Amino acid sequence: MTEPLLSLRGVSRAFGGLRAVQDVSLDVAPGTLTALIGPNGAGKTTLFALMSGFLRPDSGSVRFDGRDVTGLAPHLAARAGMTRTFQIVQPFAAQTVRENIAVGAHLHEARRAAALAAATEVAERVGLGGQLDRPAGDLTVAGRKRLELARALATRPKLLLLDEVLAGLNPQEIADMIPVVRGIAAGGVTVLMIEHVMQAVMNLAGHVWVLAQGRLIAQGAPAQVTADPAVIEAYLGHGTAARLRAAVPGGAPAAADAPGAAS
Repeated sequence: MTEPLLSLRGVSRAFGGLRAVQDVSLDVAPGTLTALIGPNGAGKTTLFALMSGFLRPDSGSVRFDGRDVTGLAPHLAARAGMTRTFQIVQPFAAQTVRENIAVGAHLHEARRAAALAAATEVAERVGLGGQLDRPAGDLTVAGRKRLELARALATRPKLLLLDEVLAGLNPQEIADMIPVVRGIAAGGVTVLMIEHVMQAVMNLAGHVWVLAQGRLIAQGAPAQVTADPAVIEAYLGHGTAARLRAAVPGGAPAAADAPGAAS
């Protein structure tokens, strides 16, 4: 049996009286594209922070690539091969797209020329090849999302944690981004994504975990999860769940795919 690339056991974290993450255990197999979903405030981003060293668990353990990385500093986690993106993209606005991506490449490339060359290659993979010399501050929201993805990819991750990479994009931009994410996974990078655009989750993820009030309440294949009564009650609602079950795989996502959209 293949050892998980990422393994959480009994991970918990509280902030004062708020129990943000409660006794979470999960395994991410190498070479997979999986998703973590749930309502706002469920603890998803906190869980990413616990995985990647931005927060330390109050209890439980995090293992990555065969070693205990519980509480390991983020830059060391990235050097080990686990990199995350952030919901709010904050590029170095005055620097070029190429220079921004090179920041990630410097994790493994000490020489500036080598880092810039690596940045050029990564930019092509995410569709920014034609904007390398443009100031990052001039990019659209969709362009900034691609830049955030490129900076993370430039660190050469084994595991890429994507935190709402589709948030703020219109339906066409979402449809354009889906093959980019799929291509990253096809290139050998294991991907775990937090996402609210459920049609994208249905199209991309092979396995889904559902978090609500800090606890995992369900997991399984996307079709299985969207039919789970607990998930419908806590997150999707009956209208969204019905639309997802009826949707044709590969269809272009629409705004109504987000839980809570009007039925």
